[in-house]
Amino acid sequence: MNDQQKIVFKKKLQQSCISIIEKRIASSYRSMENAQDAANNEEKSSAGDKYETGRAMGHLEKDMYAKQWVTNKKELAALLTINCDTIYQSATAGSVVKCSEFSFFIAAGLGKILIEEEPFFLLSPYAPIAMLLNNKKAGDIILFNNKELIIRDVY
Repeated sequence: MNDQQKIVFKKKLQQSCISIIEKRIASSYRSMENAQDAANNEEKSSAGDKYETGRAMGHLEKDMYAKQWVTNKKELAALLTINCDTIYQSATAGSVVKCSEFSFFIAAGLGKILIEEEPFFLLSPYAPIAMLLNNKKAGDIILFNNKELIIRDVY
């Protein structure tokens, strides 16, 4: 793969991350609105306390989804600052790191995805393994979960 193809591939990885986070943002927002609607529509009963408890639970649920929404918005903002137009020589935010057993994209902690039939682990730059990989180059070896990982390529 030449440098231009690597950049195109990294942009594809970044776009996949953006898509995942945008779906999470939409889902948490819908859930937040539904929880607010449920709290607003809680009917007063003769048992008074039940009404207040139901409304309070609805507001707690709304607050939980609001926190998820804010967290996802912040993660998207951070992801959009990642530079995918550079071929890196050492592992850092925005780099692809291919190891003996695993491939990583250091940008956002979103788990494992399949891109062009190749599994990739999407890592936050602050994830423990991303910290181990930080500033490592092709040929370096890291120890993770009692396994030696040989870095084959960084870009």
